[in-house]
Amino acid sequence: MTLTVGRRVRLTADLVLAGSVTLAAGTPPEKEAVAGSLALAAGLEGTVERVSEREQPPEVREYVRLKSLLDDYGPQMPPGSRERLEQEVASLEADWTAFRQRGPGVTVRVRLDNGFVLDDVTGDVVRPA
Repeated sequence: MTLTVGRRVRLTADLVLAGSVTLAAGTPPEKEAVAGSLALAAGLEGTVERVSEREQPPEVREYVRLKSLLDDYGPQMPPGSRERLEQEVASLEADWTAFRQRGPGVTVRVRLDNGFVLDDVTGDVVRPA
């Protein structure tokens, strides 16, 4: 499924938003919670306003960097340095494998028909309407 800006989507599951709620800009913050929780039912529809690729976690970026270094310069490195680098790469390989299996994924901003906006939700929370 490809999510694009302007596409109509539907929530795939019930969502419960709980925790602290921030008042709109320009309103002085209150010490007490504005709302306790909010539930949005599966099937609620809206329009995609933004699609962003999720960033790689730091462990994945480090794996890519070290693996590239090992591939490019490993044969020229002193044996002790190469072994340390191989150990570091091996220690990050599980994170890399998990990321590859999940795929980079996307986050979306969706304006629901009831006026609520879901921002930075994973793409698997919505499907085409």
